[in-house]
Amino acid sequence: MPIARLDLSADVVDLAAALCDAESVSLHEGPLVDALEAALAALSCWSVTRRGNVLVARTDTGAPERVVLAGHVDTVPLADPPNLPTRREDRDGAEVLWGRGTVDMKGGVAVQLAVVQAVEEALSAGRSIPRDLTVVLYDAEEIASEHNGLGHLVASDPDLLAGDLAVLLEPTGGTIEGGCKGTLRVELTLTGTAAHSGRPWKGHNAIHDAADVLALLSQHLARVVEVDGLTYHEGLQAVGIRGGIAGNVIPDECVVTINYRFAPDRDGQEALAYVRGLFPDHELVVTDLAPGARPGLDRPAARALVDGLGVEVGPKEGWTDVARFTALGMPAVNFGPGDPGLAHHDDEHVPVDQLRSCASALVRWVLA
Repeated sequence: MPIARLDLSADVVDLAAALCDAESVSLHEGPLVDALEAALAALSCWSVTRRGNVLVARTDTGAPERVVLAGHVDTVPLADPPNLPTRREDRDGAEVLWGRGTVDMKGGVAVQLAVVQAVEEALSAGRSIPRDLTVVLYDAEEIASEHNGLGHLVASDPDLLAGDLAVLLEPTGGTIEGGCKGTLRVELTLTGTAAHSGRPWKGHNAIHDAADVLALLSQHLARVVEVDGLTYHEGLQAVGIRGGIAGNVIPDECVVTINYRFAPDRDGQEALAYVRGLFPDHELVVTDLAPGARPGLDRPAARALVDGLGVEVGPKEGWTDVARFTALGMPAVNFGPGDPGLAHHDDEHVPVDQLRSCASALVRWVLA
């Protein structure tokens, strides 16, 4: 169904509510993207490009610096019963906006749009701005990477994403989280000999052989690494195990799935080499590999953001799409409203004051 016109001049909380109430579960973002395109196209100081369900809005004033603000417009499916439409609630004396997408990450998208409106008003009034902006709104972040709209844009139109700094409006509780860790997932297969469990000496139990692998993982001392002034905590964990075909058969195969979350001082191949070095006698099959992203806080544009926003700075201990921007050669950080621990939660909600403080801080910095 078509979505009602979006008013970019509305209060950021009302804008966040409107975005969330426009349901856009992954692969069903079209109507919301249509409404966003119409709202952006009505502005006089921005050029708008659409690729599928990805929108790129840009200013071109000739400013000496360009900053990219990015956010995804899809959400995970609604809860049962549905956690839409949004509503405002009092939580321990503080007002929150409740509903699917308020945290992950339409609250952040509303902040992006508040910046767009503020820049539009400044340029329309004849003011100059110290940095040009590229605002990217993309689809399909919450599902398999092959669908990710930002990934598609990196492949098809990387020039549209060029800049000196990227800010991903993922929820960070209003702090800056620099870069992100990489993630590697491998499968380690142990083989044995099948036999009747009543005569186990006739076979060899592959699941029992997993004990040595699990012991190494449980005793592994994860690295704690400083990168560009931020401290990342690595993790090497068994995240799955499967084996056996029946309750009376000695299993002849056991597969242990291992996940390595590695600091951004290592690239993907270095991470793989490290894990292979821990298990030299076993073949590892890679099922997922996504390099991390250095925060680049030693770069002038990133340093200026940190100084300008004046908020707490820490590492992003998970993986986010900032890695796609780092691969393009620019520093990238995460900054947005909402507790990331509430992402995908049935009780998803964001403090109203945090929506406003994130928007005002970013507008102040952009126009400073």
